[in-house]
Amino acid sequence: MAKFSKRSEEKLLTCDPRLQDLFRYIVKIFDCTITEGHRGEEKQNKYYENGTSKIKYPNGKHNSIPSKAVDVIPYPVDYDDIERICYFAGFVMGIAKIKGIPLRWGKDWDGDTDLNDQTFKDGPHFELID
Repeated sequence: MAKFSKRSEEKLLTCDPRLQDLFRYIVKIFDCTITEGHRGEEKQNKYYENGTSKIKYPNGKHNSIPSKAVDVIPYPVDYDDIERICYFAGFVMGIAKIKGIPLRWGKDWDGDTDLNDQTFKDGPHFELID
């Protein structure tokens, strides 16, 4: 059974307890890595400036304390394996639904399950809807 590294666990601890619960459950079944939890002003604005985020600080879900967003990718990490990232996201979204956790995924912002109607795609990103 997989478990989070110390580094992943530290990042997860910056997140809302519902995200912590969800991904501690997920990692037992599908090995994954937490790449980002809470994000401060400097980092958020840097991501905005280089186009990896569409939101300036303090308006991002990563900017709240605790963070209402988390970036998670299946392990071993391969950002180019889009099919595996999508497979993982489907698994995450299904478990979130079962657990009653209102979640949005960064490749399906409108939640309609059509991945082709998005202009900004962020496969590792999951955020609470509330």
